[in-house]
Amino acid sequence: MNTIHKTAIIEQGATLGDNITIGAYTIIGKDVKIGDGTIVDSHTVIEGKTTIGENNHIFSHAAIGTIPQDLKFNGEDVELIIGNNNKIREFTLFNPGTIGGGSITKIGDNNLFMGYTHVAHDVIIGNNCVFANGATLAGHVEVDDFVVVGGLTPIHQFCKIGTHVMVGGASAVAQDIPPYCLVEGNKAVLRGLNLNGLRRRFKDRSDINAIKSAYKALFEAGNPLADVAKELLETSENEHVKELASFVVNTKRGIPYNRK
Repeated sequence: MNTIHKTAIIEQGATLGDNITIGAYTIIGKDVKIGDGTIVDSHTVIEGKTTIGENNHIFSHAAIGTIPQDLKFNGEDVELIIGNNNKIREFTLFNPGTIGGGSITKIGDNNLFMGYTHVAHDVIIGNNCVFANGATLAGHVEVDDFVVVGGLTPIHQFCKIGTHVMVGGASAVAQDIPPYCLVEGNKAVLRGLNLNGLRRRFKDRSDINAIKSAYKALFEAGNPLADVAKELLETSENEHVKELASFVVNTKRGIPYNRK
């Protein structure tokens, strides 16, 4: 049974699952689909071709699925997809994709978006991430699983953030951030590995040791970055080292590290 406040506006055509709660003065557009158990608090607007999964909680004054902040957008058929078990806090702004970026903005499961977070057009976000208050993701940003982004941090368009990355608060990310790393600063540079995060999630300490060795070889030994990454790909048997090396080989925006 759904609980919908009498002042909420649900446009004809919207699809609602079971056990959904819709708060006062909330507006749900005609092309919106909302899965079972999701809560949408008061004064929220959900528009466009937006699909929201199960057991999400969208807090008050969020704007979800409003048109992209891209001057090239001209009413094309674009989409926003949100997974399950996400917490989307007050005054957040999520935009759908654009034709030039694949037409889809996609968010995974179990993420926390704190207040005033902006997810722009064509952003792809994995699972189990945390975006602190005021984190701003520009268009076409890609964020892998288990990433933490500190408050008041902008991420430049087309940047990629690898898995298990920690971005310090009030940083400015303008290049790609490899998996397992800690970055901080304006502009953000590598400060080492996200060891606290790795120790929480990795049961096998030998994996952490292998990542440590690879990090030193890549970013601290002073050797050509691409050559070291290719060698690690060819010689290492550790899947995490291979992921780190592959990210470095395939970066388009470069890696922000202090070159020796």
